[in-house]
Amino acid sequence: MTLAIFDLDNTLISDDSDFLWGQFLVDQGIVDKAQYEAANTKFYEDYKLGNLDIVEFLQFSLAPLAKHDPEQLYKWRSQFVEEVIKPIQLKPAIRLINKHRFKGDTVLVITATNRFVTEPIVKLFRIDNLLATTPEFIDGRYTGQFEGIPCFQEGKVKLLEEWLKTSTETMENSWFYSDSYNDLPLLKLVDNAVAVDPDEKLRDHAEQQNWSIISLRL
Repeated sequence: MTLAIFDLDNTLISDDSDFLWGQFLVDQGIVDKAQYEAANTKFYEDYKLGNLDIVEFLQFSLAPLAKHDPEQLYKWRSQFVEEVIKPIQLKPAIRLINKHRFKGDTVLVITATNRFVTEPIVKLFRIDNLLATTPEFIDGRYTGQFEGIPCFQEGKVKLLEEWLKTSTETMENSWFYSDSYNDLPLLKLVDNAVAVDPDEKLRDHAEQQNWSIISLRL
């Protein structure tokens, strides 16, 4: 079997779920609008520029999880997925996933956005395999910290290598679809790198390397 790996944000959906979750918290009055919205926007701009301090961002983005009961968090998350995420699922992305499934490939999503946010989103695509930053959960509550390695840039490669050790999959003839220059370490690792509606820096690199460049927003 072949491993078909997908980024999530701006690849399978037409926006960034991490940023949108932060905006949802603002819109629902769950966090302070003035402080949180400005910081959320600044971190997202840093991400797009390739300058994100992932640890600083995770301390910011996971903090609201520690302030609320998990049952309430899950209710908000369900509302978020229904109202915000479902409308931005990309139908061509679903067709591409199904094309790999039809060939017998194993489909995996690997994303920098934390597992609390992304797990139900990935389930919308009927994908069982997910690698994401894991929020720490102790004694029935989120702590606001994260476990292990952030699933970001080189961290994606490290987490994938750990996952492969417990899997029957290999990287032979592997695919990775991503929109972001931040994913260059993993794009360089696979046999078939595909830039999906890429940012400017990734498009330039993909053209230099003769990688495939596609759009899933047609």
